[in-house]
Amino acid sequence: MFATKDLEIRAAFHRKKLKRQHSDSQTLVIDELGLMHGSNRVDIAVVNGCIHGYEIKSSKDNLLRFNDQLDTYIKTLQKLTLVVAPNHISEVLELAPDWVGIVLAKKGSKGAIHFSTVRKAKKNPDVDALHVAHLLWKEETQELLEKLGVPSRARRGTRAELYKTLVSKVNIDDLVKDIKVMFETRANWRSDKQLV
Repeated sequence: MFATKDLEIRAAFHRKKLKRQHSDSQTLVIDELGLMHGSNRVDIAVVNGCIHGYEIKSSKDNLLRFNDQLDTYIKTLQKLTLVVAPNHISEVLELAPDWVGIVLAKKGSKGAIHFSTVRKAKKNPDVDALHVAHLLWKEETQELLEKLGVPSRARRGTRAELYKTLVSKVNIDDLVKDIKVMFETRANWRSDKQLV
């Protein structure tokens, strides 16, 4: 087995597996999306009516933080695909719920990364709208509540209170649509370049 690094898998995945998503003007592809106010990040997020996270585990990575990451991903992502080197496949299959997609990332003898789908991602049955709402900034949450007709006094609470109010007013699909719109309107919040 040839050793792999996160960055080379990520670049190849953007180029080979996310080509269609990058060319779709209705889809956002975001590197290193912070979840639950940055307590964890997912390597790549694809947002288009659904938040699909892709987490990369290269041959040089370890899985010490994986359980903690997985817990966050289960609460916040509607779909999750793990892109893993062969040395992690058995442990990942053992730890990940059966709705989590798994893609094997192998390096060929000439250095190219090859992907093969072990298991396709399905909808996460345990996603929690309250944790998904944490993707919004406080001002964005207040703006959405104003549009929903929530009185101004109820829009002055803590971030946690505002999230609770918001998820009591919208279903998760509408929440994700609102999050996508907010992501699109944010100015200079992502300084890193996409690896296409």
